Amino acid sequence: MTLPPADPADALEPARAELRREAEADAAKLLAEAHKDAADALAVARAEAAEILDRARREGEADGASAAAEERTHARGTARALELAAQGETYRELRRRVVERVQQAGRDSAPVQASLQARARLLLGPRAQITAHADGGVVAVASGRRADLSLTALANRALDRAGAEAESLWAP
Repeated sequence: MTLPPADPADALEPARAELRREAEADAAKLLAEAHKDAADALAVARAEAAEILDRARREGEADGASAAAEERTHARGTARALELAAQGETYRELRRRVVERVQQAGRDSAPVQASLQARARLLLGPRAQITAHADGGVVAVASGRRADLSLTALANRALDRAGAEAESLWAP
């Protein structure tokens, strides 16, 4: 007779490992796509910035050094605003894609649901009231505490933890 594992979460480790492997593969693919998107967006922003700076130089020669300096400052600010907008859009698209992929991978997966329920009980105790979340995953409540283990929340937290690493998307 085989005894059940001491920790119910241990029985879910193969499912978690597979989900983690799939998520890491998806994340690597998304990161590669995001790098390409970021590079494309930055190239466009830099080209526009170069065009603005060239125009500012030409106008500056005609209008005098003072006017040219003011226009260059404005052009740099406009270029930076375009660059930041491109970065923001790239990050929003990355976040949307990551959430979508996590939802696709885990929404109909019984091992993922079981793992999230076990995690909720581990966090809030065996009396936690656990309900399925519309986006996949679960939400648990116990003793005035709440654990949001919805797939959307999990994906967003993973991206938030990436923090400064996400900034590498815009590095040349």
